[in-house]
Amino acid sequence: MEDSTYAIFLAFGLLWVVMGGAAVVAMMKADGQPIRLDKWGLVVVVPIVIPLIIAFAFAFFALYH
Repeated sequence: MEDSTYAIFLAFGLLWVVMGGAAVVAMMKADGQPIRLDKWGLVVVVPIVIPLIIAFAFAFFALYH
C-alpha cells in the first residue's frame, strides 16, 4: 500500500511533462511558427529529455521490481 502514493506521484509527474510539451507546441503553433527540429534544437532537447527518461525509467523499475 505504501507504493500507491509513489505511483500517483510518478503518474502526475509524467502528466506534467506531457502537458508542458503540449503547451510549448501550442504556443509555437499560435505564433504561426513551424514545428521543426534542427541540429541546434537537438542540442537543447536531448539534455532535457534523456535525464527525464532515465528518471522515469528508474522510478518505474524501482516501483515495480
